[in-house]
Amino acid sequence: MKNELDAKMLLRVFDKIRRHGEHTSEHHALEGVKAYTDFDGYTVFIEDALVKLSFGFHNQYHYDYQDKSQLEAFEKKIAYIDNQY
Repeated sequence: MKNELDAKMLLRVFDKIRRHGEHTSEHHALEGVKAYTDFDGYTVFIEDALVKLSFGFHNQYHYDYQDKSQLEAFEKKIAYIDNQY
């Protein structure tokens, strides 16, 4: 996930969080990472306490974070979920 977001991996992680994570009325959570969609399901959100990723139609995405170390830690969590579940 360096310069280009791996859309297939992201959607796999989203699915794994939904299948294996704890469900609340607003989201699913696994390993400190939350996953949810907007009201129509076109935009996927994956976030932890410091980073928020929105991924939408035509593979458009946006990260919201304060510094690069937060993004790197988030990417490690996403990779861990993809590899372990």
